[in-house]
Amino acid sequence: MIDLPRKIVVGKGVLGNAGSYLDSVLEPLGESRRVLVVSGPRVSAKIYPTLKGSLVEAGFEVDLETVETPSIDVASRVAELARRRDYSVVVGLGGGKAIDVAKYAAREAGKAFVSVPTVASHDGITSPFASLRGFEKPTSQPAKAPILILIDTSVIAGAPRRYNIAGFGDVVGKFTAVLDWKLAHRLRGEYYGSYAASLALMSAKHVAQHVDEIASMTEEGLRVLLEALVSSGVAMCIAGSTRPASGSEHLFAHAVTLLVKQPPLHGELVGLGTIMMSYLHRLNWKKIRRILRRVGAPVTAYDVGLDADIVVEALVNAARIRPERYTILGERGLTPEAARRLAKTTGVI
Repeated sequence: MIDLPRKIVVGKGVLGNAGSYLDSVLEPLGESRRVLVVSGPRVSAKIYPTLKGSLVEAGFEVDLETVETPSIDVASRVAELARRRDYSVVVGLGGGKAIDVAKYAAREAGKAFVSVPTVASHDGITSPFASLRGFEKPTSQPAKAPILILIDTSVIAGAPRRYNIAGFGDVVGKFTAVLDWKLAHRLRGEYYGSYAASLALMSAKHVAQHVDEIASMTEEGLRVLLEALVSSGVAMCIAGSTRPASGSEHLFAHAVTLLVKQPPLHGELVGLGTIMMSYLHRLNWKKIRRILRRVGAPVTAYDVGLDADIVVEALVNAARIRPERYTILGERGLTPEAARRLAKTTGVI
């Protein structure tokens, strides 16, 4: 079963018409008109009034739930709130934290989910998976695919540049994720969806062809990046798993988050991981490193404040993050010596 978004709206000022867009996807379903918006404290103060105003004008009853921690406990509390007060829609307004909490809560409560990203930092704006703290390992959990995605480019353009550039790193990671998926299919007989893989790979190729526009954060560059993030999320919807978008480069990123208290942004770590995993896959890793540098993304551990030993330890641990997910790292992973050699050869340390 493929669960896809019903409507995706991208453009300047679309947040001001949120009510009519939500109306267009809910009316055929005969849903009630109670909406719960989940957001972080800073985002809710700046952007929530515009969203609420449009929804109220369209006849929706709107409440706000502010969250600070993307944990399973918080998401479960939001799900219980959605059930108890009989909301028909849970809206995720913000970055990865708010959207992950909202989509997971919507699934648990059996409610519709709407994604309203305020940064272009990752492909979770579309995907039916959430990354929450509190599980045994930092891996994606099944959540709810959005019925509506509202992407206001004027809001995204006002986000911190570092967050939007992190989204570029997340998309570039599809170069190695798709190869890992194909490798698991050949060596372990795992299901491989060629269409979903092609869609994810196209997202990576698309941003690689528009590096200068994305680096300049022009309207065109933002649209390219956002469309690539959306199509990557759709690839996961089609595949029914995160396989097309998450491979060994993501395992490295997850391993780092377990080792440091304040890890770099997810997309930044994925970019670093992609450089190294491209080397193992015998891709043109120097070209991938070059396009990351051109767009302003970090290409060394020093760029993100990581110690070299942390990078090595993360590479050694990466294969154990999800032992059921076969990648180029194999079943036993890298030895410390091989990990250090890989990181040094690619210039990450």
